[in-house]
Formats: sequence, structure tokens, C-alpha cells
Amino acid sequence: MSIRATETGFNPEYSDDAPSFEDISDQKGITIIEFGAPWCGHCQAAEPAVKAVLEAKSFPHTKVYDCKGKPLGRAFKVKLWPTLILLRDGLEVDRIVRPIHEDEVEDLISQAR
Repeated sequence: MSIRATETGFNPEYSDDAPSFEDISDQKGITIIEFGAPWCGHCQAAEPAVKAVLEAKSFPHTKVYDCKGKPLGRAFKVKLWPTLILLRDGLEVDRIVRPIHEDEVEDLISQAR
């Protein structure tokens, strides 16, 4: 299955075409789903750290444009942007909110093992 909001490694674009909760739940293996908005200052501040860590990874990074009333963000109870959620076989393993440093993102990824 290919989700349009997903790229392997670092995904630079927030997609308004969010996958459904069922699509995410059906993903096999490790996936990072990131909720945010391109105009969000916190999201812009986090991008260099997220990019530095994820661009060398071989698992999917789904980047979803989130806002009030978006069903996928509400299903994951996202309150602040950016929120990065580590999934294994469609189930949440861990999350980080508003990372600034690469080590925060690395710590999240280390939970995949």
C-alpha cells in the first residue's frame, strides 16, 4: 500500500491528503507519522533535527497537515505541533512533541528496536 503523504526517509512536505486511521493501522514495520503545519513556527524549528535524523533512514515518514477537526490527528490525540509518533505494525510505540535537537529524534527512533 502506498500512502501519498509518505516517503521513505525524510518527507519534506506536509500533505493535506492524510491517510485514514485504518491505512495507518495496516502499515507493517516501523513508520514515523508527523503532525504539523507548514506555517507553524515550532514545526519549522523542528525540521532541521527531524531531517538530519530521518533522511538516512529506510522506513516511511508520513507527514500530515493537521488542524482543528482533522480526524487522523484527533484519533492520535495530537494537541501540539509538531508531534512525531513512532509506530510499529500500526501501533504507537512512543512520541515526541516539539523536538529541537537531533538527539530527541534519535531517542524516539531508538524505541523501534
